[in-house]
Amino acid sequence: MRRLLSGLAAFSLLTVQQAQAQLQCLPPQERAAVEVAALRSELMVLATGCHDDDGYNAFIHKFQPELMGNEQAISEIFKKKYGRRGQQEHDQFVTDLANAESSAGMRLGTDFCAHNGMIVQEVLALRSASELPLYAAGKDLVPASLSVCSTMAVPPPAPHKAPVTKRH
Repeated sequence: MRRLLSGLAAFSLLTVQQAQAQLQCLPPQERAAVEVAALRSELMVLATGCHDDDGYNAFIHKFQPELMGNEQAISEIFKKKYGRRGQQEHDQFVTDLANAESSAGMRLGTDFCAHNGMIVQEVLALRSASELPLYAAGKDLVPASLSVCSTMAVPPPAPHKAPVTKRH
């Protein structure tokens, strides 16, 4: 029994390290926000693809205040990084995230629901919302194809041009 628990703990740690390695460009709070957003997106894709609206709705209901706060945190990240384009970039990120997860689901085919369906039960079994970020990090749900670090990179500042003066 101890070997099994040790093995599960080692596997979980390795999985968390892999997920975190992909998102190293982000500060810890932003990384957690992105991972929770990916968890929410994965559950939405599962609800749509596996016709399990009840599980998704239960998740949203159970963690609604935290999910709203997380969405606000994601919005702030994009506003800070992109300024006026923040909302547009945020919307594109959410769309790209859902599309990447949906594509991964299509590659699994009929195994998608069986393979990922336990996520709904696992997340609903969490005792509190404070467990969401660690759970999401352990699931490694941010697709590598999304390139979060390049997507979330701060755009270079515009070159400063000296004012043009007229000569007489």
